[in-house]
Amino acid sequence: MLPTEHRLRRREDFAAAVRRGRRAGRPLLVVHYRSAPSTEQRGTDPHASGENAPPARAGFVVSKAVGGAVVRNLVKRRLRHLVRDRLALLPAGSLVVVRALPGAGEADHHQLARDLDTALQRLLGGGTPPFDGSAPNGEAHGRAQR
Repeated sequence: MLPTEHRLRRREDFAAAVRRGRRAGRPLLVVHYRSAPSTEQRGTDPHASGENAPPARAGFVVSKAVGGAVVRNLVKRRLRHLVRDRLALLPAGSLVVVRALPGAGEADHHQLARDLDTALQRLLGGGTPPFDGSAPNGEAHGRAQR
């Protein structure tokens, strides 16, 4: 599950990422990325909390073109899981919107991960290595290593 503080919920936040951010398209999804505003741009933002930059936040758009309700919810769960594991790659205060395309309904977890990693790598300047599935402490997510 994606922690609440990392979720995009307001229409204005989605619009900011989609309209004023950069975009990277892949066969299964489109990722919209807006970097964190500078301290001058934040100015007197009532949502800004003191010295700490807000965390990176992500939102998801999965339309009926992807499939029925069951398929759309499956795609959203997969994307939330994938983005949660990649939050450390995103600068604090950045906004990410992942829009699933119609083919995402038939794609498996690994295909979605590949497209998401490629899109994020393009948006973050290409210097970010692809996600390898390991947690910051070296342990793999999911199943225990033997």
